[in-house]
Amino acid sequence: MDISQSRLSFLDRFLTLWIFIAMAIGVAIGYFSPDVAETLDSFRLDTVSLPIAIGLLVMMYPPLAKVKYEELDNLLRANDAKKIIGTSLFLNWIIGPMLMFCLAWIFLPDLPEFRMGVIMVGLARCIAMVLVWNQLAGGDSEYCAVLVALNSIFQILFYSLLAYLFITVLSGWIGGVAASAYVNVSIIDIAKSVFIFLGIPFIAGILTRYVLLKKRGKEWYDGTFVKRISPIALLGLLFTIVVMFSFKGLYIINKPWDVVRVAIPLVTYFLLMFFISFWISYKLRFGYELATTQSFTAASNNFELAIAVCIGIWGISSLQAFAAVIGPLMEVPVLISLVSVSLWIKKHYYKENKGTKTIS
Repeated sequence: MDISQSRLSFLDRFLTLWIFIAMAIGVAIGYFSPDVAETLDSFRLDTVSLPIAIGLLVMMYPPLAKVKYEELDNLLRANDAKKIIGTSLFLNWIIGPMLMFCLAWIFLPDLPEFRMGVIMVGLARCIAMVLVWNQLAGGDSEYCAVLVALNSIFQILFYSLLAYLFITVLSGWIGGVAASAYVNVSIIDIAKSVFIFLGIPFIAGILTRYVLLKKRGKEWYDGTFVKRISPIALLGLLFTIVVMFSFKGLYIINKPWDVVRVAIPLVTYFLLMFFISFWISYKLRFGYELATTQSFTAASNNFELAIAVCIGIWGISSLQAFAAVIGPLMEVPVLISLVSVSLWIKKHYYKENKGTKTIS
């Protein structure tokens, strides 16, 4: 753990602490000066809060600018590409969403707003912090970058459809007519939020990468530019958290147990997805590096997108958005701990063989 922690940047190492501080500031504002957040949210374009939109776009751009889109073709041409990609897509887009959906209904049957926020987290596949966890655990960095690129593309194409399926169709079917009417969400509303908060930074990230790679080269881009823009994402996240929690200051003080209840399915999800993915990768005889990449990619989530879409659909003061923001608070300490678990698995179940990782 100490070795892994030392390899994190100062900001990443204490990410959970920064989130706690942002939450505390937001709660204090909501309790002592409730008009501040309402004033910020009054600046709107249609249904979009401009301050929050700026914060979310700033939060989404850096991770999307980091993605190595140019390596997609190399993976598609590699040996066992279909097996690798097929496994990743199966874990990320079938197992992950279904598992979070089931956990949300098991642990939050009486809290529909929180349940929807948790489900939205499960549908958003990781495109940012997984690069950090994968590096610390000694995973395959090239495959990780390519799988992140694939997840980015799939979220553009399918997030709206899956959100409508799980939030409106399946939740309505399980909860009956009353629940169906209550959780009814337009696929157009979801698509609009996805385009604004994922599509725009996605396009900006691709353009930035290709233009600057051509002008300045890969070494400068990955070694200098990416390091300069990375803190911007954290600032956008913390600003969003401060504003969101300022709306819920009194709620958190009066009902802290609700925060705990939201955390339970999230933590359960991170742990189950990690071990399920590692077990499947082990059975498929993936080497340690690839198994680690598959596991962290599947266990992590794009909480930035989930927060953005929940805000876009239900509003900054909604319980759905509040539940989504609990995601990074739980994910960071759990995934850092799983780095140590992954290294333990490597020591006990894998062996070195001529420079490659093979199953013992």
